[in-house]
Amino acid sequence: MPLERHRLDRFTKGWFVGDFSPTLIASDAVEVAVKIYKAGESESSHHHKVATELTAIISGRVKMSGEEIGAGEIVKIHPGQSTDFTALTDVTTVVVVATGVAPH
Repeated sequence: MPLERHRLDRFTKGWFVGDFSPTLIASDAVEVAVKIYKAGESESSHHHKVATELTAIISGRVKMSGEEIGAGEIVKIHPGQSTDFTALTDVTTVVVVATGVAPH
């Protein structure tokens, strides 16, 4: 059986797992995206009431909540914690949003 292949650019803002259309795995418990930003692009401050968000910086540098973060770093944003996002360079991230994650 050949591999089932998909193009990232056909998914809404890079979200390919979650309660989106289209999606590869429908779920209201977890969302996953690969997000690509050009230098200077930003997202305004937001938070999740009950979800934990993990943002892995694959390439580039960003500023989140006033802190500079670079390639190879993962930021864990806890439920209720707010953050904003600005791409300082061209950036690729992987974002996972999960509900019901126990705090550690």
